[in-house]
Amino acid sequence: MKFLVIRFSSIGDIVLATPAIRCLKKRYPDAELHFLTKKKMKAVTEANPYIDKFHYFDGDFRQMARELKAEHFDYIIDLHKNLRTLRLRFILRTKWYCYQKLSIRKFLLTKLHWDVMPDVHITARSLNTLLPLDVKDDGRGLDYFIWEKDRVNIKTLPEFLQQGYGAVVIGASYYTKKLPPEKLTELLDLLNCPVILMGGPEDKVIGEQIIGRTKNKNAWNGCGSFSLNGSADLIRQADWVISHDTGLQYIACAFNKRVMAVWGGTSPKLAVEPYYGTGQTVKYRNYIVPDLPCQPCSNFGLKSCPKKHFKCMRLQNVERIAQDALKGFENAAPMEM
Repeated sequence: MKFLVIRFSSIGDIVLATPAIRCLKKRYPDAELHFLTKKKMKAVTEANPYIDKFHYFDGDFRQMARELKAEHFDYIIDLHKNLRTLRLRFILRTKWYCYQKLSIRKFLLTKLHWDVMPDVHITARSLNTLLPLDVKDDGRGLDYFIWEKDRVNIKTLPEFLQQGYGAVVIGASYYTKKLPPEKLTELLDLLNCPVILMGGPEDKVIGEQIIGRTKNKNAWNGCGSFSLNGSADLIRQADWVISHDTGLQYIACAFNKRVMAVWGGTSPKLAVEPYYGTGQTVKYRNYIVPDLPCQPCSNFGLKSCPKKHFKCMRLQNVERIAQDALKGFENAAPMEM
């Protein structure tokens, strides 16, 4: 038997789909499990032991379709559901299972602020796609695997980080998902402990600006200095993680880290909050500015605030976030939401 699982992007969405991949392979251990994603997402899954063969889309749809058709798959699991996967469905013509994307409900939530979203996490919806194949959730949560060659030796970091540190993920794909630099500086001042700033090359300059302004002399800018898997390994070794709505947030969940999830233009109401599985201890808290009628304003994030005030991030209670990072929140009073 041969399966193809499709999830083209993004980093976070692919990580959120890993329980479906694992549970499918465990249910059919002798089957071939193939995975299709974008070429630039290769690092996210290349070390996953539950995947037998990879296929990558790099812009040439016809070539990709020919390659896939030659495999003669018995089942295709579509965890992306877009026009590209619809085209593949007509070309490959085999048994096809597709997850509930809930596009209309998300539109109603973000544009009309009419919340009709079901209380079902995106990871659970991916797993539910496999119910006709008698695949059940094992409760183990998310996966993230790192080759040994990509691991970061903590002794190569600045000395003040080598006895432990927290990770603050300052990057995200869109402006409305990120705390402004002045709020991040304020957050670092309040933390006053060893901290690594995490992000991609595009975040390096902002990271340097924050480091230059903060009173926290034990903060270090790691943005742009590591590969995706190097950054993931730093998350694995962190004591706790503060993160925007971005891929490293879910990677932190895969490593069972305590996560402070900061939400701006997007929201946990979109069924994408941190996920630990039914068999794991839940170790996260969401931080959302209460009583904002415009939040969430989008499904994926926007390049600017539609209302021009950006209150969803500018009014974030960074003092509470820092307190929960330093002292923990397992026994703290619930947050006002």
